Amino acid sequence: MNIVLINLLPHREAKRKKRREAFYVGIVMSMLVGLLLLGLGFTVLSAMIDRQQSRNDFLHAQIAQLDVQIKDIATLRQEIESLRARQQAVENLQSDRNLPVYLFDDLTQDTPTGVQITSIKQEGQSVLLQGTALSQERVADLLRNLADGKGWLEKPELIEIRSVTTQISKGNTQTVSAFQLRATLKRATPAQAASGAAPAGKTNVAG
Repeated sequence: MNIVLINLLPHREAKRKKRREAFYVGIVMSMLVGLLLLGLGFTVLSAMIDRQQSRNDFLHAQIAQLDVQIKDIATLRQEIESLRARQQAVENLQSDRNLPVYLFDDLTQDTPTGVQITSIKQEGQSVLLQGTALSQERVADLLRNLADGKGWLEKPELIEIRSVTTQISKGNTQTVSAFQLRATLKRATPAQAASGAAPAGKTNVAG
């Protein structure tokens, strides 16, 4: 009986070598695929970052333009407010130029018999009146006439009233009521200033 001996060691070693080579090739391929995917991801991410940066730059530019426009609008608003203030000042001057005439005309009509105005002082729209009256009732009549709201003076307020003795002739004296009152001077509308018209008809309350 003949026995045939086959040496399998080189064959197994060759298989193991092939498996090692395949393993190494797989590792290399995996690394290459990983690097490729990493590079692709980096490229995509860089493109996204660049695109977002471009958007940010565009937004910053638009915001800067809006800031400039807002500043221009604020400056324009200030100029408009300044022009309005100047226009209002001119209108006030135009409407106020005839107020002294209106004021004296009102006081002529509103001052009852027995009341004498000795001092008139205007501070803005506030008018301070000082005078004397034969009685406190005459002062009350003056207050009612000023409070009727039909003239250029309104909201009269009595500040002080006191009795004083005055000399009317040699050896003769008279006790009168000295008073101070404050009233508000109405401002004429442009139509009233242009026409010179009074606010309304007046009704005197004589004392």
